[in-house]
This record gives sequence, C-alpha cells and structure tokens, in this order.
Amino acid sequence: MHIEPPFRLATAADGPILARFIMWAGEGLPMLVWQDLAGDGGDPWAIGGERMARKAEAGEVIVADRDGAAVAGLMGYPIRDTEGTDGMPPRFVPLQELENLAVGSYYIHVLATLPQARGEGWGGRLIDLAEGIAAEEGIGEMSIIVSDANRGARRLYERKGYGEAARRPAVKDGWENPVTDWVLLRKSLS
Repeated sequence: MHIEPPFRLATAADGPILARFIMWAGEGLPMLVWQDLAGDGGDPWAIGGERMARKAEAGEVIVADRDGAAVAGLMGYPIRDTEGTDGMPPRFVPLQELENLAVGSYYIHVLATLPQARGEGWGGRLIDLAEGIAAEEGIGEMSIIVSDANRGARRLYERKGYGEAARRPAVKDGWENPVTDWVLLRKSLS
C-alpha cells in the first residue's frame, strides 16, 4: 500500500483525534463502551484515545492532513469470515449481522471528517483510497455501514456508487441517538 501526502498512516499521537472520528462515524456508540471501560471517575475520552492509538500503531488507520494536522480519517479492512453474535452486547448485534452479510468485501469501518473540514472532498478522496487498497489486495467489492440518520454520509456513499444491500433495526439499550436503522451499503469494483 503506497500512501502519498496529504494522506499518511496515523500514529499513536493521533489517538485523541481518531477517538473523535470513530465517535462521529459510530453515531456516539463508542462512548458507551469507553464509559464502561473507564468506570466511575475514569475518562472515557482517554480510553477511546488509547484504544485508537493502538489501532494507529498497528497501521490500521489512514488520516488526511491539512496544515500539519489530521482533518479526516479512514479505518478499513477485508471481511474474510462471519463472526458469531452469542454473548455480544445487544446494541452491537445488528452491526455484526450486517458485517456478516459483507464477507468477501473490503469494509470501511470508520470514515469521518472534522466538521470544519467537511465539504472539502476529504471523505470522497479517502473512499477512493480505500477502493485502491481493496483493488491492490484483489478484493472486488466494498462495503460500509451507515445509520439512516446520517443523510450527508449516505449521499456521499451513493454518489460514489454504493447502494443499499440490507438494513437492521438499531438496538438503543441506553443509547440516546436519532438512529432507527443501520444500513449496509455495497459497491462492486468490477
């Protein structure tokens, strides 16, 4: 995988901004996990930043830089097999069910842009980069899960050729958000 500026692999130092990216992409759902891990008196943002720093250190995150700072991020990977949902917290089951329908695709797990950098084309360019990575790996299909409440992101994905493949009702279980359904979008690269 060859990445050129303004794109680069994220580093551990990007952990705090990556936590913000995954919060936006995940419609706030990651905070519930981080709050549980932080416990009483702990800092959930610190937990999120540490977890994302580990992902960055493993080479799993790409960021777009503007003026020396990350303004957008991408985390994606091939889905090679299904995963069971037994014992999984109920709010994550519909997401896993949709991922299981995307086996064989390159999955865009996180795609997010800082609010002040939205509309500048970063999301589209990161999608193009992800599709290039998939093609290099011989993967002919892309996938992403978006909430039905995130209309702006959905419009971007549809402009890039992604179409609805399946949906599952979101499980709230203490999660305050306007999301009703999670929607799996797919795109063939051939």
